Amino acid sequence: MRNWEIKRRTRETDITLFLNLDGGGYTVETGCGFLNHMLELFAAHSGFGLKVECKGDTEVDFHHTVEDTGIVLGAAVKKTLGDKAGIERYADACIPMDEALIMCAADISGRGYLNFDVEFPAAKVFDGDDEITVKKVGLFDTELIEEFFAAFTREAGVTLHFKKLYGKNTHHIAEGVFKAFARVMKIACKVVGGGVPSSKGAL
Repeated sequence: MRNWEIKRRTRETDITLFLNLDGGGYTVETGCGFLNHMLELFAAHSGFGLKVECKGDTEVDFHHTVEDTGIVLGAAVKKTLGDKAGIERYADACIPMDEALIMCAADISGRGYLNFDVEFPAAKVFDGDDEITVKKVGLFDTELIEEFFAAFTREAGVTLHFKKLYGKNTHHIAEGVFKAFARVMKIACKVVGGGVPSSKGAL
């Protein structure tokens, strides 16, 4: 079974993550509602089993929680893939989310690289209610989405390219990004047989 549990604790976050590339349910609790939503989308559309529990310094902001969750997910992917023998390795997807259309391509190459050509119309997206005014408020910085993937690619040794072809709604664009990510990881991690998919014989 291609699964792994990892625990990572710093002064900023305390994270436990379990990943099963071959399936299972998912539960996510990071203390950040928007990140929970995105990771649930990732698990649902990749078919991976995923359990995430994070306690972070969200009283500061969501930066450390988002970045460190990306680090831990990347480490789990790298560990579960092992020597990468028999995997598909490459994948690409173009995913619509209402008016938004997002393209993503992946190479499980052993080399971490991110190209994130995605602009968001809004700097923040809804993550909760303002307790004083009881109004919907944008609390999640959309720039953190790129930070999540930068951390993931570095730790996982995966190359990812994202491009927004079009889109106007910030939430829809973010959903498209995570759904496209899920789809390419599902395909690229699939076991198709054979040896390590590289002319070098190692990844």
